[in-house]
Amino acid sequence: MAVQAKGDEHRINDRIESREVRLVSQDGDMVGVVSLRDALIRAEEVGLDLVEISPNATPPVCKILDYGKYKYEAQKKANAARKKQKVIEVKEIKMRPSIDQNDYGIKMKKVREFIDEGDKVKVTMRFRGREMAHQHLAINILEKVREEMADVAKVEQFPKLEGRQMIMVMAPLK
Repeated sequence: MAVQAKGDEHRINDRIESREVRLVSQDGDMVGVVSLRDALIRAEEVGLDLVEISPNATPPVCKILDYGKYKYEAQKKANAARKKQKVIEVKEIKMRPSIDQNDYGIKMKKVREFIDEGDKVKVTMRFRGREMAHQHLAINILEKVREEMADVAKVEQFPKLEGRQMIMVMAPLK
């Protein structure tokens, strides 16, 4: 019989605090509501552990199983789920209000590439010197970016001024 170590999420064997439990046998058959002592004796007879599966139920649901194997299977499931998930990164594209058409085209190609990969894109419009007086130019460019990317991305954060830069965040439609 295994003893529960600190940090485990399930109570097992002697750590179960309820007097009565709803017991599920090692085969998955519902035994019914029995006393904790009877459940522990049954688990010991077959050489397995009594694990509290659903502690919030009334009475708590306990199952007879090999706890080491159970933890191993749960860890394998968690690792498989972690492997499948994609981490969404936020890529940043920096522009200036006086950006040239060719530079703008190259930046837009990069934005589309990032969006197609499933990443979010933060478009930053940086102001220097007297450019702060012409924020309407930056808003026009960001509006143009939004229109060009409307088929593949949605605006998650509309343009807002933060110090000497204007920021807009776009996310893929998927």
